[in-house]
Amino acid sequence: MTYTSALLRLLDERGYIHQLTDAQGLDAMAERQVVPGYIGFDPTAPSLHVGHLVSIMMLRQLQRAGHKPIVLMGGGTGKIGDPSFKDEARKLLTQDTIAQNVASIRSVFERFLTFGDGPSDAIMVDNADWLDKLEYIPFLRDIGQHFSINRMLSFDSVKLRLDREQSLSFLEFNYMILQAYDFLELSRQAKCRLQMGGSDQWGNIVNGVELARRVDGTQVFGLTTPLLTNADGSKMGKTVGGAVWLNEDQLAHFDYWQFWRNTDDRDVGRRLRLFTDLPLDEIARLESLQGSEVNAAKIVLANEATRLCRGEDAARAAEATAQATFAGGGVGEDLPSIEVHAEGIRLGAACTALGFVASNGEAKRKIAEGAVRVDDAVMDDPALLLIVPAGESRKLSVGKKKHGVLRGV
Repeated sequence: MTYTSALLRLLDERGYIHQLTDAQGLDAMAERQVVPGYIGFDPTAPSLHVGHLVSIMMLRQLQRAGHKPIVLMGGGTGKIGDPSFKDEARKLLTQDTIAQNVASIRSVFERFLTFGDGPSDAIMVDNADWLDKLEYIPFLRDIGQHFSINRMLSFDSVKLRLDREQSLSFLEFNYMILQAYDFLELSRQAKCRLQMGGSDQWGNIVNGVELARRVDGTQVFGLTTPLLTNADGSKMGKTVGGAVWLNEDQLAHFDYWQFWRNTDDRDVGRRLRLFTDLPLDEIARLESLQGSEVNAAKIVLANEATRLCRGEDAARAAEATAQATFAGGGVGEDLPSIEVHAEGIRLGAACTALGFVASNGEAKRKIAEGAVRVDDAVMDDPALLLIVPAGESRKLSVGKKKHGVLRGV
């Protein structure tokens, strides 16, 4: 379909659109008025990770096109946990933990969105403000009557769990009703007309669109993004070292920058379109680079993605560290480090202390494979005692991508 609104053209050209509930209707609305649109984020951890980043960027693109982003924090739904495509129930969080996670997550959005009172300024709301006040019997009578159990069981997010004969609690089953109610409430309070999310949220979003129509007669829309995978088919954002967190106190600037720098050659163009604001013609130029020149495109991607999430200073410092570590053969200031006292530290223990391996056993395996180097020299003895004079530094590397500093004290 050829879109006429700036909003859908922008989202389509950059690869954000997978499914739309009514493409023509949303396209027409986006041409004639400011469209408030929301995405929900459940505070299940102190930080969001890069798996959430396409949703955050979609809110950013919504604002760039002149429309109003609504960030919905799931202070209420987070007490249940979204069961969509999960193998088992999420661990239930305490109210205090949820509140702490919400406070920790808020700061990330301020880097990507402009908040304020203007027509296209972003706002942040918490669904605990209305979900915590619901009364069970009135909610069942007024809202529950609009949901068909037969239909809810047919959604892939639920069906796959049941087909695997994995338990789905009644608590979790209510999640999709509460998410639909969120859309209804935001439609009433903020004139929200669009809910966006990942492809796994399609069933939940459709429920909200239909609930707003049945209860209030309001026309609202849903839009989902494609499932984001790497060129090798693996899920984006999942690494051997764990989640790639957006908050800097969860993941160092250099490690965040390095995640983007390590992008597969085949994924560079797509990630530039989704995760940066670079013009499409510049992305096309970078995407066309071949051979070793593609590394220049990866550095641009790493710098742009880090600048958006962590700020200009973080991007520059991370690139300088990478330059010193890889090109210059030196020790970058932004690398993870540990202090080494006069008595020294064993090689295997140093690998573990830097967080490059999970155990001494793994350290021994890496050393036996020849993957551990000190100042770029391969080491073969996990019991080797490393002495670092006070005021001096030595570089320790595990594989090609993990580098740290031993600082003598």
